Amino acid sequence: MPKYKQTEEILKLMRDKERIRNIGIIAHIDHGKTTMSDSLLAQAGLMAPSRAGEMRALDYLEEEQRRGITIKTANISLLYEEDGKPYVINLIDTPGHVDFSGKVTRALRALDGCILLVDAVEEFQIMTEVRLKAALEERVKPVLYINKFDRLIKELKMEPNAIMQKLLRIINQFNSIVQTYGIDEIKNKWTVNFANGNVAIGSAMDLWGFTLPMLQRKGLKFNDIVQYYSEGKIEELRNILPLHEAILEMVVHHIPNPVEAQPFRLKQIWRGDPESEVGKAMYTLDDNGPLVICITNVIIDPQAGVINTGRVFSGTIRKGEDVYLLMANKEYKAQQVSIYMGQYREIVDEIPAGNIVALLGLDQGRAGETIVNIAYKEKVVGFEQIKYISDPVLTVALEPKRPVDLPKLIDAMNKLSIQDPNLIATINQETGEYLLSGMGELHLEIAIKDLIKEYKVDVVASEPTVVYRESIRTETGPFMGKSPNKHNRLWFTVKPLDKKIIDLIREGELNEALSRRRRLEVLMEKGGWSSRDAREVMAVDQNANLLIDATVGIQYLREVKDHIASGFHWSVESGPFSGEIVRGTQVTLTDAQLHEDPVHRGPAQIMPATRGAIFAAILSAQPTLLEPIYKIQVTIPPEELGNVTSLVSRKRGSVHSVEQKGPVVAVTGFIPVSETLGLAQEMRAATSGRAFWQSTFDHWAPVPDSILMDVVQKVRKRKGLSPTPPSADEYIVKE
Repeated sequence: MPKYKQTEEILKLMRDKERIRNIGIIAHIDHGKTTMSDSLLAQAGLMAPSRAGEMRALDYLEEEQRRGITIKTANISLLYEEDGKPYVINLIDTPGHVDFSGKVTRALRALDGCILLVDAVEEFQIMTEVRLKAALEERVKPVLYINKFDRLIKELKMEPNAIMQKLLRIINQFNSIVQTYGIDEIKNKWTVNFANGNVAIGSAMDLWGFTLPMLQRKGLKFNDIVQYYSEGKIEELRNILPLHEAILEMVVHHIPNPVEAQPFRLKQIWRGDPESEVGKAMYTLDDNGPLVICITNVIIDPQAGVINTGRVFSGTIRKGEDVYLLMANKEYKAQQVSIYMGQYREIVDEIPAGNIVALLGLDQGRAGETIVNIAYKEKVVGFEQIKYISDPVLTVALEPKRPVDLPKLIDAMNKLSIQDPNLIATINQETGEYLLSGMGELHLEIAIKDLIKEYKVDVVASEPTVVYRESIRTETGPFMGKSPNKHNRLWFTVKPLDKKIIDLIREGELNEALSRRRRLEVLMEKGGWSSRDAREVMAVDQNANLLIDATVGIQYLREVKDHIASGFHWSVESGPFSGEIVRGTQVTLTDAQLHEDPVHRGPAQIMPATRGAIFAAILSAQPTLLEPIYKIQVTIPPEELGNVTSLVSRKRGSVHSVEQKGPVVAVTGFIPVSETLGLAQEMRAATSGRAFWQSTFDHWAPVPDSILMDVVQKVRKRKGLSPTPPSADEYIVKE
C-alpha cells in the first residue's frame, strides 16, 4: 500500500471544519465524471498530469477499465489550496449507469455537496435528472459542470451565440428541477448562473475549464475560447485555464462546509431531538461529543474482511474504540480506522466529526446502519432509511457447476447482497432455486462475474427473467385460518393499500425499523391517518404491505402478535397466485380465538393459520400481477421519430413527450421491462444505429388482463409450480 505524503496535512485539516468539503460527482453515464476526477488527482500530485484524462484512476477495477464505465463508488481525500488557505476535499466518484443507482444514493448520505456533470452535446438525459432529484432529496447542494465543450466547436462547428444558447438551456433545466423538487428553503438559494461562479464549463479530456469569475480574472472572454480551439492552441488553453482550478475553486466557494451543511441536512435524515445531548453534538459537529456515524457503503475485502465506509456526524472515532450498531443490536471494537485514497486505505489513529471514514471489525455493519458509543446505545435515534429510486426488476437463477460448491455459492451470494443492498439473493425453499435479482442486465452480469472471479465459484446462470409482484384489486373477507392443532382461529380481511402509504414504504419513510412513536407520526403527518388507525399497525413489510390489528379485548393476543406478524411476512414474501412477492396489500386481523395454554399457540400453530387465511383472502380479491415499467428516453435525428414511436408502441409502451433539443429529438415514454429484453438490437435495426437511449425503473403497473394468465402460467412453470394457480377454496377453512 503506497504512503501518501499528504496524509499528515490532511489529518491536521480534518479538525478545521470550515476547511472540509465532502463532495461527490454525479451524472448520466459517459458524460465524463471519472475523466474529470483524473484532473483533480493530477492536481493533488496523485497522478502524472500527462496521464490525466485517459488513466481513469478511480475506475480501478479491471471490469471498469475494460468497459470504460464506473461500477463501484471510489473515495479519495485531496489537499487543495485556494487564496493561500489549504482545504481537504473528500471526493466520491459515483457510477452513472442506471443499474448502479443504489450506489449513488448511498454515497449521497455521506456528502454535503455534489458536482452535477452534464455533457454539453447531449444536455440533460434521463439519469441526469434522476441524479439531481436524488441530491435534492438528501439535501446535498449541487453545483453545475458542463463538460465536453470542445465537441461543440470541433464536431458540431457551432458559432459562439449558438453555443451560449445551448449552455443556457442546460442551466435553465438545472434551475427548473431545483425549483420544482427543492423545498422552499432552497428553491432560490440553490439555483445557478454564470455570474455567481457556480457553473463551470470545460473539457475533462483536454484538461481545461473555467468559471466566469475565473475567466474575468484572467482577462479572457467567451469568444477567446473558440478562438484558441480554431487555432489549435489546446496546450496553451490548458495552462491558462486548468480544469482542476475551475472545479475546486467552485467547490470551495459554493459547496458548504460540514458546519453549514450538516444542521440543514439533519432535519431530513435524522429524526432525533436536536436539544438532546446527542442532538446538540450532531448539530455542532462536536469532536468531543458522543460518537455517531452513518454507514453509507460496505465492501468485503478478501484479506481484510468487512470494511464499512461512513460519515462521522459527531464525536471522534479511534482505533480500538468499543462501538454499538443500532440495527444489528451488537457491540464491536473498531479494529482499524482509515481514510480512502482511491483503491487504497491509509490507516490513521482517529477521524473527527465532519469527515468520511473506513472501519474494519464491524462484521454486521450494513448501509444505513447507525454506529454510536456504547454508553449512548439507548439514547440515540438511528438515521432515516436510505431511499432508493429503483427496485430490482430482473432475476437470474444460479447453480454451481460443481454441486460441492453449493455452500460457497450461498456464502458468495450473501456477501454480494451485503455489499450491494440492491442485489437481492433468495433461496426458494419450495423449488430449490438460488435466485439473484438486480436492477438490470448489466447489474446482474457484473454480479455473476464477481461470483466467478472474486469468490471463485463457477456458476451456470439462466437467462434474465422479469420480476413481478402479486397484488389484489378488491376488498374481501374476513377469512378464517385454523392452526394445525385446531385450537386457534384467526380472521383476516384484505384490501388494496392506499397509494400514499405504498409510496411512504417504498421511499423508506415508513419501515419496520421505525420506533412505534415515529411510525405513528409518519402515518398521521404524511399518510393522513387518524391516531386510532395509526396505532393499529402491527407490521410493515418492505414490499409495501401493512398488517393491521383491528381487534378489541382478545385474550392472549399480545403473546402471539409476533407469531402473527411472522406469518404475515411469510405470506407476502411468496404469494399464492404466482409465487411472487405480494405488493400493495393491507391485511387486517379482525378477530381471534386463542387456546389458553401457551404450548398450543406457539409459532408452529399461529404462523400457518395466518398464512392460510391471508392466502384465501388474496385469491378471493381478484388477484393480479404487477409488472415493472421503465421510463425510457431516446435521442434521435428528427427523421427517425416515426420509427421510434412505432417501436415503442409495438412493445406495449407509450410516448409521453417529444422535445426538440437542437439538431436532435428527445422522445420520452414508458415501456414494460419485459419488452426491453433484446430491445437494443431492435432499436439499432429500426434507426440504423442512430438512436441513443437510456431507461430507468419508474413504477409498477398491472399486467393487461389479455395476457395476465399467460404470464402467470409462465412464472409458475419457471418456479416449478403447477401452471394453474390454486383456487381460494383450497385455503378457505369451514367452521
